[in-house]
Amino acid sequence: MSAAEGPLVVGVDTSTQSTKVLVVDASSGQVVASGQAPHTVTSGAGRESDPRQWWDALRQALDQCGDAAHEAAAVSIGGQQHGLVTLDAQGDPVRPALLWNDVRSAPQARRLVEELGGPKAWAERTGSVPGASFTATKWAWLAEHEPAAVRATAAVRLPHDYLTERLTGQGTTDRGDVSGTGWWASATGSYDEEVLSHIGLDPALLPRVVGPGEVAGTVRERGELPFSKGTLVAAGTGDNAAAALGLGLRPGTAVLSLGTSGTVYAVSTRRPTDPTGTVAGFADARGDWLPLACTLNCTLAVDRVAALLGLDREAVEPGTDVTLLPYLDGERTPDLPHASGLLHGLRHDTTGGQVLQAAYDGAVHSLLGALDLVLDADADRSAPLLLIGGGARGTAWQQTVRRLSGRPVQVPEARELVALGAAAQAAGLLTGEDPAAVARRWDTARGPVLEAVERDEAALARIAGVLSDAAPLLERAPDKHGQGSA
Repeated sequence: MSAAEGPLVVGVDTSTQSTKVLVVDASSGQVVASGQAPHTVTSGAGRESDPRQWWDALRQALDQCGDAAHEAAAVSIGGQQHGLVTLDAQGDPVRPALLWNDVRSAPQARRLVEELGGPKAWAERTGSVPGASFTATKWAWLAEHEPAAVRATAAVRLPHDYLTERLTGQGTTDRGDVSGTGWWASATGSYDEEVLSHIGLDPALLPRVVGPGEVAGTVRERGELPFSKGTLVAAGTGDNAAAALGLGLRPGTAVLSLGTSGTVYAVSTRRPTDPTGTVAGFADARGDWLPLACTLNCTLAVDRVAALLGLDREAVEPGTDVTLLPYLDGERTPDLPHASGLLHGLRHDTTGGQVLQAAYDGAVHSLLGALDLVLDADADRSAPLLLIGGGARGTAWQQTVRRLSGRPVQVPEARELVALGAAAQAAGLLTGEDPAAVARRWDTARGPVLEAVERDEAALARIAGVLSDAAPLLERAPDKHGQGSA
């Protein structure tokens, strides 16, 4: 490990599958130590995790960083969005957290939209039309199905809030993450009392919203983690807002993130209000906005198709007329919470590699379909797409995005951008800088640019046609045994 030039900071990414930690030199952006530890997520109808696993994983990941973590002057936590964490009076989880990709609250989401004025009213009020991913719908589901858990709940938190509170002893969140709950009004920058009353959630159970650049607290005691007592703790934020910080993102630059979920987003100075619900009008972690569209099915879904075919994930073959809609977990964009995967166009001469390519095409089609809605009207649509996330370095993902977008693609060399963004936020506490400016000083977006190729209009039209024709199947609710009919 080379000598650091400036103070050290810690950035944390507590994601769906694991916790990753980076110890970063606040002056140069050099990563001086890193660690990672896994989580488990339930399968089946729901997607749940015990929040105490996240704490254990954070401890294990920090242990891997050695003495560098102990020297850190500030820490920040970026985390998976939307998850519902319910805590009792002692601060212990009442039940496992309901995660962002748990779609059991789809009926409650539809009811909430209808009962509080419809999609346009929701978009104007909160910036988003809530779907099954949003925390408000999960609370409504919990109240309907597990009222005893609701009665036992003394505090409601998001995943990153839970870890921040265990560090500081104070219940806090930030505007970026809270904007994905459905109970924070983006128009006023405050909790929406009418929404909270409607879903039966006492605002006293919610954390304080910390403003950009403010300190959330300090580490209360060393305890299980290597931080010294008094170490500064930043507000933290949701994973996408943290990645935007990690890229030093300026307004108008489009990001396509390929992870467990797929997202497209861009920073905007205008508050988004999309009544179609395709674009979530999130806040960013700085004071601007982060219009974003998210798909539930991205790298995991494509990897599952590859496993079913017995193929390596890169073993794609061109020349297919097969269409595969990889909605293995239902889908959010398009809004099809009950959907399952759909395969159309098989022939005797269809190869496994062509089916796998169709899975890539289906996943990327969903993301690109929302891209124009995410970008402001004056954004440069010929500029490179920033491709990030676990899939970004995969050749098949890169080539599929190029072919279906018709745009150049830039792949930043920096890895773990959520943790880097959290580190930049922590560094901003020490230097007084805008965290995005910190990341630009670190040159985190540097990376090769792949030239544009001609857009595959035929493939886009074929996928759109199958999606339209299959709508009755994809929209069908599960039968009484809980199985979808698609």
